[in-house]
Amino acid sequence: MTKTQLREIISNGESSSVEFKRDVVETRSLAQELVALTNFKGGVVLLGVDDDGSISGITRADIEEWVMNVCRDKIRPGLIPHFEVIREVEPGKDIAVVQVDEGWAVHYVWHNNHPYYYIRVGTQSREASIEELQRLIQQRGTFRPELRPVSGSGLVDLDIRRLRDYFSRVRQQEIPQNDDGWTSLLINTDILCTHQDAPVATVGGLLLFGKTPNRFLPQAGIDAVAYPGNEKDYAAKDRVSLRGPMVPLIGVEAGKDVMVDNGLVEQAMYFINRNIRVSATLHGAQRSEKREYPEDVLREAIVNALVHRDYMLSATNIEISLYSNRLEIISPGRLPNGITTERMRMGCRAARNQLIKDTMSDYGYLEHMGLGIPRKIIKGMREHNDTEPDLIEDHDGETFTVKLWSERMPPGRSVGVSGAA
Repeated sequence: MTKTQLREIISNGESSSVEFKRDVVETRSLAQELVALTNFKGGVVLLGVDDDGSISGITRADIEEWVMNVCRDKIRPGLIPHFEVIREVEPGKDIAVVQVDEGWAVHYVWHNNHPYYYIRVGTQSREASIEELQRLIQQRGTFRPELRPVSGSGLVDLDIRRLRDYFSRVRQQEIPQNDDGWTSLLINTDILCTHQDAPVATVGGLLLFGKTPNRFLPQAGIDAVAYPGNEKDYAAKDRVSLRGPMVPLIGVEAGKDVMVDNGLVEQAMYFINRNIRVSATLHGAQRSEKREYPEDVLREAIVNALVHRDYMLSATNIEISLYSNRLEIISPGRLPNGITTERMRMGCRAARNQLIKDTMSDYGYLEHMGLGIPRKIIKGMREHNDTEPDLIEDHDGETFTVKLWSERMPPGRSVGVSGAA
């Protein structure tokens, strides 16, 4: 935002989408305004501006940290606003701009262990009545979070090399010749969307094809750790943060497809493979190797975590924890659409992120019939070492965990756990 644009907003006064605040307000007051705006159609809070439009300037030295903590700790589900400071709007006076989009869900202020729902009515933010809250919940119920616009992003933030590979090689479509053509194609395939009269990337588009998805979506990655024993240990054998787009970049060399740049799946597979045991046996002159976990099972578990996690939970990444006796893959978010662990074992199909699911299926990562859990993971581990994977939904922690065992457990350990951890 330029100084000219900011001054024009201030001159027009407060509105349904603009709120003026001093930066000395309580955290709950700022949270209330941001919740009301995101429960409406989005908007902006200008910190350092009085109600009458006069500029008082910001006084907090830690204002960005304060705003982000308010959005994370006092608002649920948490918000990630667009934040910037406009310097010297008047001599010696700066203004902080905090902008939020229209919410994908109904947001509320969490205060004293109680939720408070706010809506925007004209220039006022007020607590919603039961009827207003019911209407808001009904309106947001049809919103797909993966199609949410990501403010500040655009075509320039997508990897055009991966997009060319996807549409030409995978989908076998004609490639656009200019930015206007790409914008039209990507809007019509939900990789971009129109937001405030401009094309911006969707959450799903950035996760799949973004140059640096974590710049906009801090939760778009995998934290992987290999421990020397059966418990967490500060002295990890290997620890890495995996970042980047989900899909790989494939090129052609000597008439064959070759991997030019890994996606998240390949990065995770490389981490696991360099940290698991491989046993070798001789059958006559033939040497055969057996990996601790089969490739197909690992790939399916990783892909499922990437495709089905709740990307609106912004505080945590997918976790891969490798122990001497097991491998755990932990996905943020509860199971979607009424799915239970028992229904998963039976092959029940449900998708939280349909765009991501369809695109990963296009690359051949997923079972098109939705049978990856029973057909690949459960069956694969039984055939590999006669173990039963654990599928665990932790309702309190809002996570779903797949545990793979490196060998059969001794009597006394129950397998196939399907409840809370």
